[in-house]
Amino acid sequence: MIILGLILLIIGAIAGIGILWTIGLILIAVGAALWILGKVGHAVGGRQHYW
Repeated sequence: MIILGLILLIIGAIAGIGILWTIGLILIAVGAALWILGKVGHAVGGRQHYW
């Protein structure tokens, strides 16, 4: 999810498409939050680890 967010962020910046920039930022934030929760040991969506 973080990698997809980075790709959308880069495409949005190069192409000048604001919605891709926004979606990229949201995906990076959500992916980072889920990654941190998984690393801390909290179950995310019924799974112990989030990849």
